[in-house]
Amino acid sequence: MLSGFKDFILRGNVISMAIGLAVGAAFTAVVTAFSNAFVVPLIGLATGSIGDYSKAVFVVEGAKFPYGLFISAALAFVITAAVLYFCVVAPMMKIQSRFTRDQPFDIKAALRDCPRCYSEIPAVASRCRHCTSEVEPVPEVLAKAGLPAPRQ
Repeated sequence: MLSGFKDFILRGNVISMAIGLAVGAAFTAVVTAFSNAFVVPLIGLATGSIGDYSKAVFVVEGAKFPYGLFISAALAFVITAAVLYFCVVAPMMKIQSRFTRDQPFDIKAALRDCPRCYSEIPAVASRCRHCTSEVEPVPEVLAKAGLPAPRQ
């Protein structure tokens, strides 16, 4: 039982995930510090309240609502999400699209429902395998698969 756990922990993807979490936490701390040190004071200058905007509060019947902390955290989140998207996600999607573009098209992967019995059939099929009714193949899938259009 412990050897299975050891194999799980020492597997490459678990270690990569742990490293990713540690780097992500460090990156979040840097972005939060940047937001608090530069962006929040700029918002304070723009709104006319010079000073640390993250300490801004409003009071309702004695209860303090620190809306400046929320704005600071929201800015840190938006900056983190933007940097991760433009520096990690978008380049990875571009790289993956280059690898998947050259893969052959799998005819059986494209599925649709039969219009008569509603069972799942291949999109290139001209007859349902369940109810044997004739169906029109999907032209886009035929073109992707390099098959000719059905005869009329």
